[in-house]
Amino acid sequence: MPAYLLYQRDDCWLCDTALAILAAARFPDFDSVYIDADDALEARYGIRVPVLHDARDGRELDWPFDLARVQAFMAG
Repeated sequence: MPAYLLYQRDDCWLCDTALAILAAARFPDFDSVYIDADDALEARYGIRVPVLHDARDGRELDWPFDLARVQAFMAG
């Protein structure tokens, strides 16, 4: 299991933008988790997506984020 998860929605332009930022940052492997069909995830992340989650320590980076914030998140 990758150390990072990206909580997102289907057909979400903010999520597409987040993916482009992660690519620009050369972010390590992560899994995408779509919250649309999960009531618990919808309740937790509904208005916050996209959210980058570090599964190792529970840290989360909520949208909006940019390249600098992603790089700082990767650095710990």
